[in-house]
Amino acid sequence: MKRALIFLVAVGSSVAFAQTPCEQLQSLKLPDTTITQVTTVPAGAFVNPAPPPAPQPDAIDPPPPPPPANQTPQMLPAYCRLFATLKPSADSDIKIEVWLPIGAAWNGKYEAVGGGGWAGVISYPALASAVQEGYATSSTDTGHEGGNAKFAVGHPEKIVDFSYRAVHEMTVKAKAVITAFYGRGPRLSYWNGCSTGGRQGLMEAQRYPEDFDGIVAGAPANFQTHLHAFDIVLQTAVRQPGAAVPPAKVAMLGKSVLDACDAADGVKDGFLNNPRKCNFDYGSLLCKGADTNDCLTPAQLDSVKRAHGPLMNAKGALVYPGYAKGSEGTWRLLSAANGPAPTALSLGTYREVLHQDPNWDWKTFDVNKDVPAVDEKYGYINAVNPDLSAFKARGGKLLTYHGWNDVGISPENSINYRESVLAKMGPKQDNWYRLFMVPGMGHCQGGPGPNQFNLMGAMERWRESNIAPEEITASHVANNRVDMTRPLCPYPQVATYKGVGSTNDAVNFVCKVQ
Repeated sequence: MKRALIFLVAVGSSVAFAQTPCEQLQSLKLPDTTITQVTTVPAGAFVNPAPPPAPQPDAIDPPPPPPPANQTPQMLPAYCRLFATLKPSADSDIKIEVWLPIGAAWNGKYEAVGGGGWAGVISYPALASAVQEGYATSSTDTGHEGGNAKFAVGHPEKIVDFSYRAVHEMTVKAKAVITAFYGRGPRLSYWNGCSTGGRQGLMEAQRYPEDFDGIVAGAPANFQTHLHAFDIVLQTAVRQPGAAVPPAKVAMLGKSVLDACDAADGVKDGFLNNPRKCNFDYGSLLCKGADTNDCLTPAQLDSVKRAHGPLMNAKGALVYPGYAKGSEGTWRLLSAANGPAPTALSLGTYREVLHQDPNWDWKTFDVNKDVPAVDEKYGYINAVNPDLSAFKARGGKLLTYHGWNDVGISPENSINYRESVLAKMGPKQDNWYRLFMVPGMGHCQGGPGPNQFNLMGAMERWRESNIAPEEITASHVANNRVDMTRPLCPYPQVATYKGVGSTNDAVNFVCKVQ
């Protein structure tokens, strides 16, 4: 991967080096590691060295909106930026970056950040956020470039790198770099990631419980082989004659569900606080006469029901849950507008990983054959082991979160994983593992609900001061101002309106089981 240097606006301050100067790290020797470049970055405004790619037609969720033109640039302290390539196998080519705040800017801790999708890029904005908070931090491209699975064809070791090895190797090497630079290792180590980054976090807790003291894992794609099976089945179904749901009908569907269920929780706010309480019958929208934008044809109704799921196999076993009620207005994939085939993101697990064939015909996908086959050979991609006893025993804390309006990864998947952990380890695990469902939030961000919150702050208080997160205040921002705050509650509790006061103020809600 080509890596241009970050250019920052200098602020004119000098920093006294109390630790090893950056340039001396160039000669650091670590196993299976080549340090390719080390540079000192002066304090100043962060400029992303790899701007986000243009929106892709096969994207499951739309890209986040650009920051407002008048938004103040993110100011970073001076830091040391290290580039390295890791080769734990002969075919490995894992790129990592380690960013080290200089002098008193370091808080003494380490925060590793995760990737998204096929995770073939360094997560620069997340690195910048960690450095801004004083963390030494690192990110990896998991051993390949780009947002697809082409790397997997003929390269079994690269699949292992993507699945779990790259993140662990990065973590071990980053801690060694931190020790060499500061003269001591981090006093605490944290993981922070969403989507694939959430999967990576759960994988660390399961496979390498010694790596991190606290893990924040959002919307984890931890059942990747089954998630992508669900995607392929749904996206294949909507490409059958008459099965696509036009955008106007998707909007009608979303409005119909909200009209029926939004006010049921005591607050009409444009999203559902507890989608599981919504009993809207999609069948009520079946066209009784002419096909208009106010109703669904039988084929379209079938597509809607498939999206809500769950996907079951021929034996009646759950393959993967579907999208939650209340999110229907964002079910863009129902219109099949992203092209003639399912997304490359979803196809990769089966086309390049399982079948090892870029020309594999996705129309031949068989959930009853392909899913067991990929699980048998490549099940290590998934992070679904419910036994987290080693992570718990060392004092680890796990915070997971998921938006109820997520149409990239089913929010029910996070609930299912938590319930599997409780079934394995016992029902009382809240002293180290909590799940926060986020009403109205999309895939890791965005949406009409309270989608901005500080999980890392909650994790720090929990791990370092033993203050468990009983609730987390989240906000919604519109036109550069906060127009709503709400408490996020530990599952299965739900933010419930007290009946008095502004419904846009978190103080007027209480967390309780409904």
